[in-house]
Amino acid sequence: MNANLSTHDSEYKGFIDLRSDTVTHPTPEMRRAMAEAEVGDDVYGDDPTVNKLEAMAAEMLGKEAAVYVPSGTMANVAATMSYVRRGDEVIVGSRSHMYLNEQGAMAALCQAQAMPIVENPDGTLPLEAIEAAIRESDEHHPITRLVCIENTQNVCGGQPLSAAYTEAVGALARKHGLRFHIDGARIFNAAVALNVSAAELARPADSIMFCISKGLCAPVGSVLCGDREFITQARRARKILGGSMRQAGIIAAAGVVALASMIERLENDHENARRLAQGLANIDGIVITPPNVRTNMVYFELAPSVPYTAGELAEKLKGRGVLVGPVGPRRFRAVLHYWVSPAQVDRAVEVFADSLRQQA
Repeated sequence: MNANLSTHDSEYKGFIDLRSDTVTHPTPEMRRAMAEAEVGDDVYGDDPTVNKLEAMAAEMLGKEAAVYVPSGTMANVAATMSYVRRGDEVIVGSRSHMYLNEQGAMAALCQAQAMPIVENPDGTLPLEAIEAAIRESDEHHPITRLVCIENTQNVCGGQPLSAAYTEAVGALARKHGLRFHIDGARIFNAAVALNVSAAELARPADSIMFCISKGLCAPVGSVLCGDREFITQARRARKILGGSMRQAGIIAAAGVVALASMIERLENDHENARRLAQGLANIDGIVITPPNVRTNMVYFELAPSVPYTAGELAEKLKGRGVLVGPVGPRRFRAVLHYWVSPAQVDRAVEVFADSLRQQA
C-alpha cells in the first residue's frame, strides 16, 4: 500500500482507488505550499499566487493569458460563452465531455446547439465530417461558430490526439472562419504520451483548458488559456457562472506545484496503466486490447461467459479493497494516478482474478 495514501482520512481509506484520477489527494509538497500561500483578492487581480499559476499556465500552453476557474466544466462553458451568440451551433464529438457530461450547458447556459460528430476509434473527429457539418449561409440554419475537440479523448480510451491532427483541425477552422477550442482536461497526459510539448498540441487552437485536479494531483480547479481579449471575455463568463473567487491562492498554490513538478511523472501512470492492462488480459473472463492503452486510462469488458454485471463485480471488488468504475452494463474504466503504485496494480489484478474465479 502506498504509504502516503494511508495518511488521508476518507471513506475509502486504504482502498486501491481506480475510479478516476479526480480522486487524487494533494501531495505533501502541495499541502505545505497551500498552508504558506501568499494570497489576495483574485477578483481585483490581487492574488499573487493565482497570478503566478495563470502566468505559468499561459506560458506552458503557448498562449497570451489564462484564467483560473473552479472546474473543467466551467472552463469549457466559459470558453463557449465567449465565442457564441444565441442560436449558434458548435461542432463537438458525440462522445465528448462537452456533449455528454456537462448537463447540456451548451444549450442551457450558452444558448447554442451542438452538432455532434461520431469520433474515430482513436478519438479524432473525421476531418471530412467536420467540414460537412459546417453550415452554409442560409437563414434557415444556425450559424456554425465553434469547433471543439478533446485531448486526451476519455470515452475512446484516453487516446492522445497528435499535433499533426490538431494542426489539421486548426487549418480547417481558419479556412471557414471558425473558432477552435480544445477541452484539454488531460492535455499533459497527451503531451507526455506523444513526447511533445503541451504548447505544440495547443498551438492551432484559439483556446484550451486543462485540469489541475486530475492527474496533476492538485485538489481544485482548471485553467483556461487563450489570447488576452478572449481571457477578458472568459473572466466575464466566469463571473456570471459564479466562479469568481477571492483568496484563491490557497488552492492555486497546489496548482503551481503541480505544473512545476507533476507533469513528467505522468509517464509513471501510463506505465502502470499498461501494467494493469497486460495483467487483466491474462484473466479469463476479461476482454481487453492492451495496445489501445496509451495514457492513464484502461477500458475493458466482461466476457459473455461471466455471470455478473459490471456493477455486481464492482461491489465484489470493493469488498476486497479495490474501487473501479463501471461505465456500462459489462464495461469498466480504470484510471491510474499518483496514488496508485505498481504493487497496488498487481494487487488489483490479483483481486480481479480471484473474484472472477469465484463465479457463482
